[in-house]
Formats: sequence, C-alpha cells, structure tokens
Amino acid sequence: MKETICTIPINDIFMPKDGCPICRMEKMLEEQYVRFVTGDAMMEPNIRIETNKKGFCHRHFSQMFESGQKLPNALILESHLQEIIDNFMPKKLKGKPDKKQLEGIKTELDSCYVCDRIEWDMRHFMATVFVEWAKGEEFRKLYNKQPFICLKHYSFIMETATGKGGMPSKHLADFHAETAALTKNYLESLKGDITHFCSMFDYRNKGQEWGSSKDSIERSIEFLTGEKP
Repeated sequence: MKETICTIPINDIFMPKDGCPICRMEKMLEEQYVRFVTGDAMMEPNIRIETNKKGFCHRHFSQMFESGQKLPNALILESHLQEIIDNFMPKKLKGKPDKKQLEGIKTELDSCYVCDRIEWDMRHFMATVFVEWAKGEEFRKLYNKQPFICLKHYSFIMETATGKGGMPSKHLADFHAETAALTKNYLESLKGDITHFCSMFDYRNKGQEWGSSKDSIERSIEFLTGEKP
C-alpha cells in the first residue's frame, strides 16, 4: 500500500498484528487527546468553550489527572464548574425544580469531549480503512492477517461500514464475511480455551497440560470489552 498522510497511521496500526487493531487505534487517539487537552488545548479558546460545555467522563478525567499536570486540570475544572453553575443551578434557592436544568445536568453527565473526538476520528480512520481495503489485495491481506477483531469493534466496524460513507456496496458482503471470520474464528478458539481451563479443575484431568488456556480469562475480557484486565 502506497503511504500517504492518510494511510501512514493505518499502516502503523495494522502492521503489528498483535491483538485487535481497532483497539490500538482507539488507544492511540485516547492518549493523544488526553495529552492535547492538558497541553496545547489550554491556549485554544474554541476548544476551551467545548470542554467547558461537554466536560469529561470519569475515565478521561482520571487519565487527565494521572498525567501529573495539576495546573491545567485545575484551570479546566475552574471554567467547567462555572459553566455548570451558570447553566444548571437555580438562580434562587427556592421554588420548584427547573426541569430544563435537570435535563441539562443529565445530558452533561453523559457527555465527554475526549470521547466525542475519539469517535469522530475513528469514523474517519475507518473511512480510510474502507478505501484501502477496496483498492486491492495489499491492505486486504494485511487486514486478514490480524489475530482478531474484538466484539466491541466488530460491532463498530460493521455499523460504520453499512452507514453513510462506509464500504461501497459491491464490496460490503466480502468485507463483512472477512471481518466476521476474524471475530468468529477467534471467539470459537477462545471458547475452547475457556472450556479447557474449566476442565482442568476436574480431578480427573490432574496432570494434563493447560496449553493456551492459561490466560484465557484475561483474553476473554479483552475480547469482550476491548481492554485488557
């Protein structure tokens, strides 16, 4: 596959052939945005407006805090907390609750600037994947050499492939079959390993080999959630 500005990240993500490539994509974007939010974004008024409005989920607040940069976190929280006071708290502490404000708080609690940016970028990454896959055999072979697509990202890939700007319809059936094979084949192998793991606790199998079942619990959690335990 000829490398361009768009395809270089795709090559970097798929070349390792280690675990789910879409998990690597998501992790790469997550790390970039957490660094960005607590770094360069501090000087971008438009981004601060967005972070004040959307806030962050617990996962990304935690990662931002763990970055060790306390002042950027404090400045982000200062303006975000003021946004909540201005928009979702009653002006006077009396009377009936404002349903609009309560709905606003519910929406606020479900929003995250980093999550939204990751999802937007991942959909654009997948658009490049679809283009490269449809071009010919080189990337398609690389795609099919992946160990597996985790369950979370199998769902995401197929939802994206069948949506607007997804895989061209003439390639969709083949793409679905090959993506499903990556997920199903690994899932069946994983199920076999878990069954073998369970059987090793039967006294009749004492002394038998654990084989690849030793880490089957950890691999099952990674497959089902997209994250290692």
